[in-house]
Amino acid sequence: MKLKSFRDADFWIFDLDNTLYPRTANLFAEIEKKMTTYVMNELNVDFKRANFLRDYYWKNYGTTLSGMMQEHKIDPLPYLYEVHDIPLDSLTVDPLLVKEINKLNGEKIVYTNGSKFHANRVLNARGLTDCFHQIYGIEDANYVPKPEEGAYKQIIKLADVNPLSAVMFEDEPKNLEVPHKMGMQTVLITDEEIEDSRHHITNNLTNFLLKLNELLNEN
Repeated sequence: MKLKSFRDADFWIFDLDNTLYPRTANLFAEIEKKMTTYVMNELNVDFKRANFLRDYYWKNYGTTLSGMMQEHKIDPLPYLYEVHDIPLDSLTVDPLLVKEINKLNGEKIVYTNGSKFHANRVLNARGLTDCFHQIYGIEDANYVPKPEEGAYKQIIKLADVNPLSAVMFEDEPKNLEVPHKMGMQTVLITDEEIEDSRHHITNNLTNFLLKLNELLNEN
């Protein structure tokens, strides 16, 4: 791990889903079910077609919402509320993660393609609310999703972030492309075997931060 890039960091930007909680919580699967149901009802199509469109829009527009807005002109607010209104029983407080995030020096930010409503609920369930100075949802990027460059530029402007002294944590490799090009240090959280020299790669955010903080304090 190259420490200098982290030692100079003033901004720590975290994705939310499958980043600030483990993928094993299976939360996004519940969100996807709600998305498919919303598409079924909004477009009056069957489950198979709705599920196909949910996935197709996510792959081609960045989010299902973006595809629905561009192709069908839906109102984003009812959609966001509906698909993120899910039980959070699978989430628990992680005291060690709270401790390690609080050790990081600088501005700590959450930026998600989900809604701010969803982010606040998840952070509360994980005991992380007080760890972060700023929270941004897709509505703050004018509903333009990651990985679109314009979305990052909008959030960077709102948050007053210098990309050259920022670190971005994400579980989606495609969402780290633009931050890396902007000069951010990028950390990919994944259980998959991926080799990519551009990013730091870990399968456990808590353990990564624990090791990072230990190294920073030693040197």
